[in-house]
Amino acid sequence: MKVTTSKSKNSESFYIAKSFINDKGISTSVNVRKLGTLNELLKEHGPTRDDVMAWAREEAKKETQKYKKEQQNKAVQITFHADRQIPYDQQVFYRGGYLFLQTVYYRLHIDKICRKLRDKYKFKYDINAILSDLIYARVLEPSSKRSTFHTASEFLETPSYLMHDVYRALDILGSECDFIQSEVYKNSHLLGSRNDKILYYDCTNYYFEIEQEDGEKKYGKSKEHRPNPIIQMGLFMDGDGIPLAFSLFPGNANEQTSLKPLEEKVLSEFGCQKFIYCSDAGLGSEKIRTYNHMGARAFIVTQSIKKLQAEDREWALSKTGFKRVSDDKPVDISTLSEDDKGLYYKEEPYTPHKLHQRLIVTYSPKFARYQKMIRDRQIDRAQKMLDSGSVKKERRNPNDPARFIGKIAATDAGEAAKIHNYLDTDRIDSEALYDGLYAVSTDLLDDDVNNILKVSEGRWEIEECFRIMKTDFEARPVFLQNETRIKAHFLTCYLALIIYRYLEKELGSNFTCETILDTLKEINFAGVQEQGYMPLYKRDKLTDALHQICGFRTDYEFITKRQMKTIQKKSKGRE
Repeated sequence: MKVTTSKSKNSESFYIAKSFINDKGISTSVNVRKLGTLNELLKEHGPTRDDVMAWAREEAKKETQKYKKEQQNKAVQITFHADRQIPYDQQVFYRGGYLFLQTVYYRLHIDKICRKLRDKYKFKYDINAILSDLIYARVLEPSSKRSTFHTASEFLETPSYLMHDVYRALDILGSECDFIQSEVYKNSHLLGSRNDKILYYDCTNYYFEIEQEDGEKKYGKSKEHRPNPIIQMGLFMDGDGIPLAFSLFPGNANEQTSLKPLEEKVLSEFGCQKFIYCSDAGLGSEKIRTYNHMGARAFIVTQSIKKLQAEDREWALSKTGFKRVSDDKPVDISTLSEDDKGLYYKEEPYTPHKLHQRLIVTYSPKFARYQKMIRDRQIDRAQKMLDSGSVKKERRNPNDPARFIGKIAATDAGEAAKIHNYLDTDRIDSEALYDGLYAVSTDLLDDDVNNILKVSEGRWEIEECFRIMKTDFEARPVFLQNETRIKAHFLTCYLALIIYRYLEKELGSNFTCETILDTLKEINFAGVQEQGYMPLYKRDKLTDALHQICGFRTDYEFITKRQMKTIQKKSKGRE
């Protein structure tokens, strides 16, 4: 609603008018309320014409709010005919779960990053629409790029680009991968302070549906035990489980060599100078520890007890010298009951080479019970192998039950030597010594043990990040061949993970990853006779929470087209 005036020779009249688009598509307006003449209004709302105009504009705002409320509560009558066929190729199914992802996408100002790329490369297609659709589809219906285009056509906002534009955009996105990562990190501070004083690092790999090595796709040790060429990914994650940066490197490269280039990028381009580096033992070599001992950085890394020097290993395996983490009370862990739920630790100075460190060994009866249960099952399987005579000669998996099967050569009188298999109880007893034990090494020589252990325990979240990307977002297998487009593919998976993690963070810890993703996939609508949309999903506490954090609602019985346009604008922060 707006204020209009009409002047005659002797007076000026004030009106509230409503703008609309008529049947011919022309913008026009109609007066909905006469406020009065200037002379009449000056008496009550004067003394000047400006005072009258200010009052009139406030009245127009009230009329606007009243109109919106009436429209929301207005009953919509739609007629269906039982003897009328639906038209050919009419779309009635629409995906709407992307609206909640779109809210985070625009809060991160990724659209502005795309605008910078457009200004740099001067292309004509809408790279923001392409990137956002690739991200939303990766969460809602992960598939090939061609199938993603079909998925995007089912969104409430259909693609404004063509299929060939997607591949052109992939070339740009892959080339600007590092720039986009650094910009997203900077923009992420708009959503709140980042917990970047703790950075977790880990690596994984992804296989390709090819038989021969090509470029960085090399034969290596696949996490899925696949024979295909792989490419490896290194990932930094902050203390809240939000991804920070990633890099790709050849499948046959040692993963320890991947850390320094990516960490240098985090130090220089992201401005992170002071943080605690945390990783597992495989990415915690002495060289890596020394590198993260420099400047304002520190480290907390998992330490393999089996790889300690003999004297340190003997100390770690001793049952004495432990304290309860909660109150530092001395405890002999050999006296603890199996049902004990406490956590115990002991520590000592540790200098395996030149770098002075602190070795902390923890013991958990609960973890010990779990490890014993797993091993007992493996022993049972090993015994079944012996009983059936189906022992294979070579088994390289360190968790394979066959590791408990020993071999011995025996010679019967007058016969050639034969190999006899037996259950290796010495091996079983040796492994049992480590039950419940866990060790970390750190250069934080004076920090509280409880805080150090809490940081180390957070490593599970980076494993969760990889699981979501691989399983839920189906980042592999990869079918792309061009190196730049491969990088763009993983960039979209990475951005999808960031957006999902922020949405998950806003929802708190009340819902599982599976529940959130399933709900987003189920938030769909039916288009009804070009009049609006009818929700096809079940309303529950999670949908209420999603609407609450995103600032709009889609759970009305019927949503007019005008209302849906408003919802789409709100999801982009454009009210």
